[in-house]
Amino acid sequence: MIAYVTVGADDIARAKRFYSAFLPALGYELEEGLEGLSYALPVEPGQSSLLPDFYVKPPFDGGPATAGNGSMVAFEARNQNQVRDLHAAALSAGGSDEGQPGFRTSYGPHFYVGYLRDPQGNKIALFSSDPTEPGRGG
Repeated sequence: MIAYVTVGADDIARAKRFYSAFLPALGYELEEGLEGLSYALPVEPGQSSLLPDFYVKPPFDGGPATAGNGSMVAFEARNQNQVRDLHAAALSAGGSDEGQPGFRTSYGPHFYVGYLRDPQGNKIALFSSDPTEPGRGG
């Protein structure tokens, strides 16, 4: 099980604007600290933590943050409409488009996805694969 994912950012304020445009709508709560941003799903008292957490931090080695070639973090939305809405919100918050929301022929008939780059260049996917919604070609 993946416990957490971390992406690097040189400008935490820009990263906060981008990620806060869509992660709260997916249930994530933000905690800010000296070391960066921590997004986690809320946990009721006595409940085990819901994983994975998502962190946005300056690199520990003090060097510039760089996006990983071939790396991507995907967040599941409730439905296709939420994918479209959150993709648009993330673009308005400083992200760049890497693929408009829609179906892709190389994935299953209900996999609906939009791709973005955060202000640092990290690739992000927002997707829904709800079989009760219309699928590709239907």
